[in-house]
Amino acid sequence: MGCGPSIPDKYTIGGKGRKRRSVIQEVAVFVPTIRIPVASDIAHPLRGIVSKDLVDRLSTLRAHVASLAEEIYHADVSAVQELQHALEEYLPVVLGLTTKESRLESSVQFRWKTLDDDQECCLASAWYEVLSVVHMMAMLALFEANLLLIPKSSQGGGERKVAEDAKKDVVDSLLRASGCLDYSVHRILVQIPAQVKKGFPSYLQEGMLEAISIQALAQCVEIQLGLASECEKATLSVKRRLACEQVSYFSQAHYCLSGCDTSDSYGKKLLLFLKWKWMEAKAVAYYYHGLVLDKGGEPANHISAVCCLSAADDLLSDSKRACLSFCLANPVTRVPPPWGVMKNMHKKIPDVAYKKFQAHGHLFEQNKNSALQSVPDLPEFALSLRPDGYELPSTDSIWDNVDGQPQIQSLKEHMIDDEDEVGTK
Repeated sequence: MGCGPSIPDKYTIGGKGRKRRSVIQEVAVFVPTIRIPVASDIAHPLRGIVSKDLVDRLSTLRAHVASLAEEIYHADVSAVQELQHALEEYLPVVLGLTTKESRLESSVQFRWKTLDDDQECCLASAWYEVLSVVHMMAMLALFEANLLLIPKSSQGGGERKVAEDAKKDVVDSLLRASGCLDYSVHRILVQIPAQVKKGFPSYLQEGMLEAISIQALAQCVEIQLGLASECEKATLSVKRRLACEQVSYFSQAHYCLSGCDTSDSYGKKLLLFLKWKWMEAKAVAYYYHGLVLDKGGEPANHISAVCCLSAADDLLSDSKRACLSFCLANPVTRVPPPWGVMKNMHKKIPDVAYKKFQAHGHLFEQNKNSALQSVPDLPEFALSLRPDGYELPSTDSIWDNVDGQPQIQSLKEHMIDDEDEVGTK
């Protein structure tokens, strides 16, 4: 059974008329989609092979995750952390299905759906279930970072006021998300047969997972650059380096999508986000590069500085249009107020570009060498951030001595199982 849209109640979740999103959201950290588990038949395919206690534990932990997840879009940070903990409890238990000893990897069909549009994917693979759990942990880390950067006091618009400690927590969440996705690409996807992967939704494609992992790193640098811009001790060279690193990360993330199917709303929205943030980052990089070059004493330095600042001004204008395109794409999001380093750049870049041209414009007439009057390349720096190291937990001890062979049940146990099955119908 593959993936396909189910028939949801319009704008509801859980089938009881509860609204999925009551307001148009604001985005600081982009979360492509959150998927949640849907009720799956775990008991029937495992009956007589593993103990009833093990089946009950699998079912109960998975159902607990599902119940916590349904209202996650309206949750606060503590609720997100509670859901993360529930996933961490469930993961060691479901990992038992992936072991060669259990011989149960393809025994259960696991169902998941997206919260936004109820698109379902059901596949008979325990590794698919593990991938979905780790993917959900990554998306929740991104979601938590977004919540931390958009305090409830700023939901009505206006300037964001985020404490420095909260920004550090955001970086931790982003690195954690990047680590989960990086591990998924290099350690989990390789466990899943190609035939099973053919049934994957677009947002579980290898390139998509890589892109979001790198996007998380880029947004870590975005936070660091914002902190550096507010620090008097941070030099222009340090700020330029961070801005150039941010450009490289966003460029890499965009490249990862080159072989992916991005025709659905999730793919289109992600592409637009990366384009917008890349333009913003490049505008800032050229701004700082221009200021560094302008410190040189030669006319060529001043000419190159003016070219950089002019390029920064053009990119800033383009980034505003790219931001609007992103916000208007489905699902529609609110145009965010400038924050971090961009809080001041919308005024600084055009002002400084104009002043430097006024000061050095005469040099363009004196030096008509076209090579001097072209925009120089940005310097390249080694990238400083790596995803947090992530490892799957050990398999829960409840799986000890499970060999995947049919178990001989007493007549009483068999009758109890039959009664339970009838009761669930």
